[in-house]
Amino acid sequence: MSSALLALLALPSFTTAYTWKFDSPPQQCSNLTVSVSGSDGKPPYRILILPSGPSPLKDNIEARTIVDQPFPEGASSVSFKLNYPANSQFVAIVSDASNFGSGGTSVAVEVTSSSDSSCFDASTNVSPKFFFNIYPQNQIVQCVPTRIWWDSATITGETNFLGVIPGGQSFTIPQSELTNVSSQGTGFSWTPSIRGGTTLIIVGGDGRGNGTAGSSLNTVNSGPNNIGSCLNDVSPSSTPGTPAGGSYATGTSTPGSGGGGGGGTNIGAIVGGVVGGVVALAAIGLIFLFFLRRSRVDTTREKQPVNLFNPDDDEESPQGAATRINRNELPEYYQPEPFTVPDPTVASTYEDEGATTSEGRPLSGYTTTSRSGTPDILSSYGAGSTTTGGGRKGPLRSMRPVNIIQHDDAGPSGPPKPDEDVETVELPPAYTNIRQ
Repeated sequence: MSSALLALLALPSFTTAYTWKFDSPPQQCSNLTVSVSGSDGKPPYRILILPSGPSPLKDNIEARTIVDQPFPEGASSVSFKLNYPANSQFVAIVSDASNFGSGGTSVAVEVTSSSDSSCFDASTNVSPKFFFNIYPQNQIVQCVPTRIWWDSATITGETNFLGVIPGGQSFTIPQSELTNVSSQGTGFSWTPSIRGGTTLIIVGGDGRGNGTAGSSLNTVNSGPNNIGSCLNDVSPSSTPGTPAGGSYATGTSTPGSGGGGGGGTNIGAIVGGVVGGVVALAAIGLIFLFFLRRSRVDTTREKQPVNLFNPDDDEESPQGAATRINRNELPEYYQPEPFTVPDPTVASTYEDEGATTSEGRPLSGYTTTSRSGTPDILSSYGAGSTTTGGGRKGPLRSMRPVNIIQHDDAGPSGPPKPDEDVETVELPPAYTNIRQ
């Protein structure tokens, strides 16, 4: 089969001579009726229901299966039970005998709630009858060959693959020559002639029907080189026109046209972006003010002179407060005063009574000195008033003459008198001349 013929087979029918719609809003575990209008369609018709979006069940349990429902022979409507939970979504494609997707593709339709929930098992995940894979893994690039492969031991009859674009055109994926790759399996190469950014659902099937291999949701990538050699004016896209299916609930919006289901989401995204931007700008402003203030404080400290002797001299007392005392100044009661010796006043007594120490031992003699206002520094020399006592009987000891010199300044002592054996005691200078 030539490449030109394959490209023609891949192109969907872009105009439909018939239309279809839901006769009533899709409801959980209720009958769904679809009607076809127009005389140009070629019976028999069929509708393909694909789960879309995440499952609303607990723990993301997937209880939805792909539904490939044919119309009765010669009929223009069909009714079947929709075994989907409330708040879940699906995409519907209607075809006739001419080709797949000839009636158009809906956008994501939301299932409304009902009191009946017996049509699905909310605790068990469903599984397809066989699996298919894409190489490069989970990546579809425009105009770049993609390999679709599977395990040939798990299929029945011949495989078929469909391309579904929600709200756009759906088509049959052409299969080129099948090849076997040891690390993969049986498969074929396909070059998607779909523009980058398009949402594409690939659906796999075999002789048991469409969708027996499940589906794969992808976003077509433009690629680093943005190759467009396979694209033309009729290449499939996500926004060819008004989606098929008439009026129905889409997403969380109220019932209306199929193309208006994303309005609420867009408004929420815009509001969230604006709020996030305002918060980010406020945070940047606060950080800038913090560093600016810190820089000013550091600059002020660098400009202040350093006083190594009195670090606090440049600090002023607060207004109305008492005068601060420098840390290097002592309080007034700790200020040193010069030592002065006043004129001694001598008064002596003698008692011939026994004296004892604090421990009670008798003393052979003791000396007491009494002066007015002067320290007792002369007692050891026998000067001043002295009282000597003891247990011995006898005459008093002879007293040696003592010469006491009181300096008025720091000058030298005067010469001693001749022929006198005098013991000289020099007191510290009083510096009276300096005071005068």
